[in-house]
Amino acid sequence: MLFSADAWPGLADGSITLTFRTWTRPQARTGGRYRVAEMLLEATDVRQVEVGTITADDARRTGAPDLAALRDRLGDPADDTVVWRVELRYVGPDDRIARRADDALDDDTLAELRSKLERLDRRASGAPWTRTTLQLIAKYPGVVSTALARRAGYERQAFKVKVRALKEMGLTESLDTGYRLSPRGEALLRSLD
Repeated sequence: MLFSADAWPGLADGSITLTFRTWTRPQARTGGRYRVAEMLLEATDVRQVEVGTITADDARRTGAPDLAALRDRLGDPADDTVVWRVELRYVGPDDRIARRADDALDDDTLAELRSKLERLDRRASGAPWTRTTLQLIAKYPGVVSTALARRAGYERQAFKVKVRALKEMGLTESLDTGYRLSPRGEALLRSLD
């Protein structure tokens, strides 16, 4: 789910609780949690509706000034055009932020993280990749993902999927360009070396 930066305060304070999307297939599911601008949001209801059923109140809940502005944002579709209606609620800050800052890893936490890395390696086709990817990001922070993927021997998209798994564990952080290890990732890598 993508929201413009001007929507972020409204998402956090609860004044924006709805969005409409012109997806060809659903990109959210009821009960799903999504991270946007260091926030954790939950989709409380996801369903398709005809544009003609969208109300002025719905438009206000999306952060649009009025129904005409919302319809314009959707590409000014006909009333019978079907769009996705997604009810949202702010859950709290992105849970990865606190996790990636936590570098005081006790033996149990280190064992759990190592176990997760081993599972990721086992599930992957080919050679184990988690440690080498962490080492690569540590050596080349802020380097564009295309160059890192080439060094690792992966297509860019496959590499980004792998890094996303490490990010979910709080081990990496995305930068404007490339990645870096989080304090948690640095502590784990030290324990692996």
